[in-house]
Amino acid sequence: MDVAVLGAGATGRGIAQCCAAAGHGVTLHDDDANVVMDGIDAVEAGLDDAVAAGTLDADARDDAVERIEATTGLDGAVADADLVVEATEADRAARRDLFADVEERVGEETLIATSGAAVSVTAVAAGLRNPGRAVGLHFVDPPEAPLVEVVVAEQTAEPTREAAVSFVDGLGREAVVVRDTPGFAATRLGLALAVEAMQMIDERAAGVEAVDRAMTVGHDHPVGPLAAADERGLDVTLDALEHLAESLGDRFTPPPVLREKVAAGNLGRKTGEGFYVWEGGEPVEPADPDPRPDLRTESPVDPDDDADGG
Repeated sequence: MDVAVLGAGATGRGIAQCCAAAGHGVTLHDDDANVVMDGIDAVEAGLDDAVAAGTLDADARDDAVERIEATTGLDGAVADADLVVEATEADRAARRDLFADVEERVGEETLIATSGAAVSVTAVAAGLRNPGRAVGLHFVDPPEAPLVEVVVAEQTAEPTREAAVSFVDGLGREAVVVRDTPGFAATRLGLALAVEAMQMIDERAAGVEAVDRAMTVGHDHPVGPLAAADERGLDVTLDALEHLAESLGDRFTPPPVLREKVAAGNLGRKTGEGFYVWEGGEPVEPADPDPRPDLRTESPVDPDDDADGG
């Protein structure tokens, strides 16, 4: 397939790498020439990392690099595409306009997808003459995580859903079909866990490392919810929770500790401190001391037991 990826930020770069490594031709588009060229460099570096990790052989890496092109022209990006994946940071209205613009430039069979996790696919697809071709393809942390949510909008046609699932399977990734609801599945579950972890910090139930180890050791999670929030960015986490709270209710209300850290400018890995202190892209220690409950110096004695003993 020929895949056009619109947006050369972190998400677009990750999607482009996944598609090129799987054998698809990829055109990476961005309005800014410097951004799109930096994006190509980042994709090549990611492919080099995959070779070093043993998940991609050197010949496949070279072939993938040959399949990637960069452009600042929308016509050149999408004209021959079988699939267009929008991976910009635009708001709903701008994404809807982009969808409509793309539709004017592609064939009737071309699928048009958005990768946004905080955008309604149904709303974005409303700008299309043929909204049945629209679908969500939410790549979770590409290219690292193997999960892709296939988001079915109200308008999505059955052949579109089937084609999207087949495409994800062809990438060697796991497709999960979800309805177009706020946060889909992966985001809602991840943020629900983050909320509970932060509430435990607010309640002084346990320290940062203890909360994270409860998940990494106790439930075999690859990373704890507080470290994950730091990696995501605490400002990004706050925005996402506010969006879900508005849509789904109080269970996603951001905990006070999150608001305090964002207000203080402690946003996680990108600022060097969040729930952890970060050095060289790795968490080295909790940013705050563990809670220290008042402990008794000796065991309490039941007065009746003492009387019996006397």
